[in-house]
Amino acid sequence: MIALIQRVSEASVRVDGQVVGAIGPGLLVLLGVERGDDKTLAERLLHKVSGYRVFGDEQGKMNLNVQQAGGSLLVVSQFTLAAETKKGMRPSFAEKAAAPELAESLYDYFVAQGRRQGLRVETGRFAADMQVSLTNDGPVTFWLQV
Repeated sequence: MIALIQRVSEASVRVDGQVVGAIGPGLLVLLGVERGDDKTLAERLLHKVSGYRVFGDEQGKMNLNVQQAGGSLLVVSQFTLAAETKKGMRPSFAEKAAAPELAESLYDYFVAQGRRQGLRVETGRFAADMQVSLTNDGPVTFWLQV
């Protein structure tokens, strides 16, 4: 599983012109599911995302995680993170990307587990044509993979 996380001051997702998820300060999590991923990997990635210290403390050092900073998560499915891009000029999804059924199941599991842990979690809509807006704070962006 892959999470591209961005520290944001705000972020939102629209589908058909309607906002389906929005947060203030927190993390925009673009979540990619690969073949062979399972619930154990989803839990490990959630642990890493929620515990990753990317928010400033009193001295401005990145020592706080999203909960310690009082932030939220906006989780958006992003199958293109699992693209094969080493060859050619067009991405391929045949080798690495999970089948849509597995990807949706693990996406839903990731979100549900986050909420069970007390995180404030908003979402996009799986497999929809989404418009994502964000204000990256920093900019701060990290690629996390388990």
